[in-house]
Amino acid sequence: MLNGRCECGAVRYRVADEFLYASNCHCSRCRAATGSAFKPFAGIESGKLEVLEGGDSLLVHGEETLNDTRCAKCGSLLYSVVRDGEYVHVALGSLVDEPGMRPTKHIFVGSKAPWFEITDDLPQFDGHATA
Repeated sequence: MLNGRCECGAVRYRVADEFLYASNCHCSRCRAATGSAFKPFAGIESGKLEVLEGGDSLLVHGEETLNDTRCAKCGSLLYSVVRDGEYVHVALGSLVDEPGMRPTKHIFVGSKAPWFEITDDLPQFDGHATA
């Protein structure tokens, strides 16, 4: 199990180190949510993430089955609920422990920030990539 938390420590969670996929997302929504050039995330079934502390301090932006979940106190993005609530995309920056999987591709490069240059050799996709 991996531990994760927000910046201020009000929210703590744990997630199985059994991620199914991991990407760097460059879509405009992820850029706005993170305030960065892209969001590094890893996807896993929703039932494999458990909020241990601070469940009453969660700020959910969106619907129950499609949202960004943050700490309401410090604003840290913790994870996004996706795919009709079946999966969560854990914001890799919120993990305390090192995950066994790292991003394997860049997605939505077609809408990446024009000021950012991708300099690694990971595959790049203009939109979503399921492979």
